[in-house]
Amino acid sequence: MDFKWKRTHTCGELSKANATDAVKLVGWVARRRDHGGLIFIDLRDRYGITQIVFDPKKNPELHESAKQLRGEFVIAISGTVSLRPEGMVNRNLSTGEIEVGATGLEILNKAETPPFEIVDHVDATEESRLRYRYLDLRRPEMQRNLLVRHKTYQIARKYFDSHGFIEIETPALMKSTPEGARDYLVPSRNYLGRFYALPQSPQIYKQLLMVAGMDRYFQIVKCFRDEDLRADRQPEFTQIDIEMSFIDQEDIFGLIEGFMQRLFLDLFKKKIPVPFPRMVYTDAIARYGSDRPDLRFGMEIEDITEIVENCEFNVFSGAAKTGGFVGGLNLKGAAQYSRKRMDELNQFVLDLGAKGVVQIKVESSGWNSSLVKFFTPEQMNKINHTLKAESGDLLMLMAGAWDQTHQFLGHLRNKLARDENLINQNMLGLLWIVDFPLVEYDEPEGRFIACHHPFTSPKDEDIPLLETAPEKVKARAYDLVMNGMEIAGGSIRIHKRELQQKVFKLLNIKADEAEKKFGFLMEAFQYGAPPHGGLAFGFDRLVMLLAGCSSMRDVIAFPKTTSALSLMDGAPAEVDLAQLDELGLSLKQRS
Repeated sequence: MDFKWKRTHTCGELSKANATDAVKLVGWVARRRDHGGLIFIDLRDRYGITQIVFDPKKNPELHESAKQLRGEFVIAISGTVSLRPEGMVNRNLSTGEIEVGATGLEILNKAETPPFEIVDHVDATEESRLRYRYLDLRRPEMQRNLLVRHKTYQIARKYFDSHGFIEIETPALMKSTPEGARDYLVPSRNYLGRFYALPQSPQIYKQLLMVAGMDRYFQIVKCFRDEDLRADRQPEFTQIDIEMSFIDQEDIFGLIEGFMQRLFLDLFKKKIPVPFPRMVYTDAIARYGSDRPDLRFGMEIEDITEIVENCEFNVFSGAAKTGGFVGGLNLKGAAQYSRKRMDELNQFVLDLGAKGVVQIKVESSGWNSSLVKFFTPEQMNKINHTLKAESGDLLMLMAGAWDQTHQFLGHLRNKLARDENLINQNMLGLLWIVDFPLVEYDEPEGRFIACHHPFTSPKDEDIPLLETAPEKVKARAYDLVMNGMEIAGGSIRIHKRELQQKVFKLLNIKADEAEKKFGFLMEAFQYGAPPHGGLAFGFDRLVMLLAGCSSMRDVIAFPKTTSALSLMDGAPAEVDLAQLDELGLSLKQRS
C-alpha cells in the first residue's frame, strides 16, 4: 500500500529534547482513553509506546475521527511533540516525559478485537497464545525475548569470528545414522525407497571439516530430534556448534568461559568471574543427584548407609546390607510441615517411581517420628550429625539402589528449593561437569550404549579398560551447567580409525553396520585426521535463561507444543495422495 505517511521516529525514540518537533509516527493502537474532551492514544511499535493526544479545541474534525479508533488498529499520525504537564510524567516509559499533539491521522488498517490483550503478563492460555502467535509476538515481553535472542546471535558471531573461527554451513539433508533420538526422515522422489534424514546435530560433518583442515569451525544451526517433548525441548532446535583442531579440554574451557563473559557483559553490563568451578560426574550425582546440579542453594544429599546398616528398620538396613544406598536431605526449619504437606511430598516421590520417603521432624527433645523405636540413640545422633540437623528441621530419607535413590533425592531437592524459595536468583550457578562415564549398560537392549555419542574419546589412561571393564572407562566429555540446566556439552573426539573401531565393537555396532552408517568418516580418518574436539550450545535453552523465561517456547518465534503440534498453521498436516504417490509411499491403515 502506498500511503503518504512515512515515519520520522519510532514510538520508543522521542524525548524532551524533541519538544516542539514536528513528527510522524506509525504503529498499533495499544490503548485508547476518552476523557470526554481529550482523547489519548498509546501508540505502540516494537521500539516502545508514545502517547498521542487528540484535542477537540485544536482540530475538531481530527478529534471526531479519533473516536473510531480501537485496540490494534494500525494508524499513522503526524503531530507536534510537547512536554507532558507537571505531575503527568510517566517514569515507566522511555517516552514518558513527552506526548504528541496530533495534527493528522490515517487509519491504515482496522482490527477485530483480539482474543487476548496485547500486554505483558497476559491472562491467556498457552494454547491460545500459540494459536494466535502473530498476536502473542506483539506483546512487549515477547519482543524483548526475541531481541535477547537476536543480540545473542550477533555476540556469538562476533566473538567466534574474533577468535579465528569460520562459519560453515553443513547439510540439512543427510544420511540417517540413528544413535540416540529418532531421526526425522525425508523421502527422496528421485530415489524411491531411499530417505534423507534431518540432522540431529552436525557432529560427523564438523569432524570431517577438521579432517579437511578447517581448524576452527562454528555454525548457528537447526537440529531435529523426534523425541518426547517438555518445556525445554522442541522437535526443531538451534545450536551454536563449535569444533577445533589441535586442542585439548582446557582450550575449549577457556574459549567458552570467554564467550559467556562476553555475553553477560554485552547483554547486561555484568562481569562474571572465571574460571568456572569444575565437578566430576560422580561427585555431582553423589552430592546433588543430578549431572546438572543447581548450585544456587545448598541442601546436599548426605550418605547414612553405614550408620543404618545394623538398625532395626529393615527398609534401611536391608538396602545397606545388599549394596544399596541410604541417604537424605535436611530441609532447615520445616518441622512445622503439616501431615497433608508431608503426604504431598511422599506422593511426589511415588510418582517418580520411588517407594516413598521417610520424613522425620527434629525437635529439641529428639525425633518426632514413629521410627524412633527402630534406632538407637547413637544411630540417631550420628544421622543428625551427618545431616547437620537441628531442632526445627525436617529430615527426608530414602533407601534403594544407588543410582535411582540419588536421582529421586535430586528431584526432591529441586522441588523443595522451588517450593520454599531457596534459590538465590542473584547467582548464576555456572560450572563444568567433567569425567563422565564413556558408556552405560542398557538392560532392555542387552548392550553398552554411549553416554555422550559414539565418537567421544575415552581418557587415554582408560583405553586398556575398553575390553576388560568398559563401565569404568571415563570419557573426555564435559557439560556446561547454568542454574541447574545443561546449556552446552561436548567432548574431545576419537580421531584414529583403530580406536573408533574398538568403540563401535564395544557398542555392539557390527563392522558391516559401522561401514554402512559411518564408512565415510572411517575412511576420512585414514587420511590424516588431526586431534580435535568441540562443543555445542543448546541455543534456545541458553536464551531462555538469559531472558529469564521458564519455557523455551517463549524465546522461539513459532514453537511447537509439547505434543509437537503447531497450533497456528496446523502442522503436521495431511498431504495429497498424489504427493505420496510421487514418493512411492502409501499410508498404513491403523486398526
